[in-house]
Amino acid sequence: MLAPAAPAATDDPAAAPVPPVAARHPHVVKSPHGERIDDYHWLRDDDPKAKRPEILAHLRAENDYTAKMLAPLAPLQAELVAEMRSRIKEDDDSPPVYDQGWWVWREYAAGAEYPVHKRRRGSPERPDPKARVEVLLDEPARAAGHAYWNVGSMAVSPDGRYLAWTEDTAGRRMHTLRIRDLQRREDLPGAIPGVLESLAWAADSRTLFYIRQDPVTLQSGPVWRHRVGTPAGDDVLVYDEPDPTLFTDVHLSASRRYVVIAVSGFDTAETLAVPAARPTEPPRVVLARRDKVRHSADHLRGRWIVRTNENAPNFRLVQAPESAPDDRRRWKTLVPARATATLEGFALFERGIAIDERVEADRRVRLFSGGRWQTVAGAPASTASLGEHRDPRAAHLRFTVTSLVQPTETWDHHLASGTRTLRKRQPVPNYDAALYRSERFWAPARDGARVPVTLAWRPDRARLDGSAPLLLIGYGAYGSSYDPAFSSNRPSLMDRGFVVAIAHVRGGAELGEGWYEAGRLMNKWNTFNDFVDVAEALVRQQRAAPDKVFASGGSAGGLLMGVVANVAPQRFAGIAADVPFVDALTTMLDETIPLTVNEWTQWGDPREKAAHDYILSYSPYDNIRAQDYPPMLVTTGLWDSQVQYFEPVKYVAKLRATKTDRHPLLLHVNMDAGHGGASGRFEVLAEIAREYAFFIDLAQRRARR
Repeated sequence: MLAPAAPAATDDPAAAPVPPVAARHPHVVKSPHGERIDDYHWLRDDDPKAKRPEILAHLRAENDYTAKMLAPLAPLQAELVAEMRSRIKEDDDSPPVYDQGWWVWREYAAGAEYPVHKRRRGSPERPDPKARVEVLLDEPARAAGHAYWNVGSMAVSPDGRYLAWTEDTAGRRMHTLRIRDLQRREDLPGAIPGVLESLAWAADSRTLFYIRQDPVTLQSGPVWRHRVGTPAGDDVLVYDEPDPTLFTDVHLSASRRYVVIAVSGFDTAETLAVPAARPTEPPRVVLARRDKVRHSADHLRGRWIVRTNENAPNFRLVQAPESAPDDRRRWKTLVPARATATLEGFALFERGIAIDERVEADRRVRLFSGGRWQTVAGAPASTASLGEHRDPRAAHLRFTVTSLVQPTETWDHHLASGTRTLRKRQPVPNYDAALYRSERFWAPARDGARVPVTLAWRPDRARLDGSAPLLLIGYGAYGSSYDPAFSSNRPSLMDRGFVVAIAHVRGGAELGEGWYEAGRLMNKWNTFNDFVDVAEALVRQQRAAPDKVFASGGSAGGLLMGVVANVAPQRFAGIAADVPFVDALTTMLDETIPLTVNEWTQWGDPREKAAHDYILSYSPYDNIRAQDYPPMLVTTGLWDSQVQYFEPVKYVAKLRATKTDRHPLLLHVNMDAGHGGASGRFEVLAEIAREYAFFIDLAQRRARR
């Protein structure tokens, strides 16, 4: 049942604020296959530090308009923020994890937006309760004075003396590398700006590998070697990947014998390694790249363990000899190729190997130890996954279990005895899991495919008789599965009678790599059709009221929202698109935009006519038409490096000038953040509450009719 309606911002259209109208300045977008006119290209500014005054004026006008339109909902939004905050344990910490003689964890103080990272000595079995607790990194102190702050990664040197970390103060993934002497409790001079997140220490605890950010793509770059105490100008180039479509990462192997340089794309991969004890040696190829072959590799106990899709669409796990890891004749199969299960990942221990796998959209954890495999965790409509592991000498396998209605539990499986210990059940104040239900539903798609859907609701507030409002969430891209996991925010919707559902549409990998392939490139329309078909099926099965179906998605899920708004506007009573990728064709034609070249393997290379025409067929910006659209809330971050701010801004300008209805079309631009929005754990609640208030108000107005 819905609560009494709040006053709606648009009950009297004549009295509503007037939306901003963006000027039109025709710009020719060129391609090998025809020109298009973009009237709103002028809203683009690629300067990473500032935007032109006329653009900022327009963005502020949009924010002001949205604030005025949503002003009547301010009490509801404040109520939602208070509810969501009340379900967060403010003085919280993470279960400690073992790492090279230390146990490390994070602690939040009451009211703090960011955690403090700490450590104490101990054995692989347990921390030493008598050992002194040391602070590694005080995030609240580092974040002070910054509107946005985020730590990319942290790495402690093998001897425990130095901490290296990367931090972003703009939200554009433009990190700065810093090093702290933990003995002297002082930061070393000579911070290195313009780096990516990943770091790896060599065995000497004085040599650090890092990645300098490509100034154009922002997402990758060359690997460099730094010597503690020397200026960055003396750093040495280690490896520079010539293929701009690939990403580069650097990390230590589980054995800590190798600094691993992992080069990967959506259709190929290569693994290189530098001996950690001889960091000045050039990297050697461990596993060479092969077309259409993806892999990841780790090293422990004198052999390489490789996850690969070679002759195994859903991946298999093999053991390769250290002396000849690329010799397929000497590979030993550990987990064979399977049509019904997908190998998602693995973790190496001195006492065994753990894998993360997926069967029928559900994730589970299995362990190979003592010469046999056993399933450690996994249940329908839930997510069991490998937890954090930093040291293969750890005595436990850590895993987590969660669902849409079950707060995350962290468990340790003792590798020697097999006993299990619940390390933490995430405390959620003011939440009773017994009041909520979750289930798996299979929706028929128009081409006969069965699309998994995970639902959650509160039975005493939402009756599954065709009367309940529904929030349908989707993503469907990159082979990234949208696993059901608990959010302490969603009860605010379910308590108000909403059913919450995740549509596991094609483009993700919930049903294996074939599910992914069926939703990318020239199959992308399956993603969009699946989402609409799921919505229709949920209405037919009375999981949702026909006139109260709402939709939400971000990034590639925002592309999904843009497409369904164009092709099925009558199905949805409201749509929220967060940092949406909506100008797909123009972006894929522009190699100067970050991620474009990397993602041709996902969307297609529009320099080829077939791909050009296919992207054009669904690109939301290009397919806006003169028709009625549902109420929409669009959000973006000014410093977004993954979906540039101007895509959603242009989209709203064009949609507002074209659509035939008087429904609200709202745009909010976070002027201080990037792709992930606000960085603080409480700051983000206002953004979530804005979207929830938008949907709740729309549902309440529908109920009054």
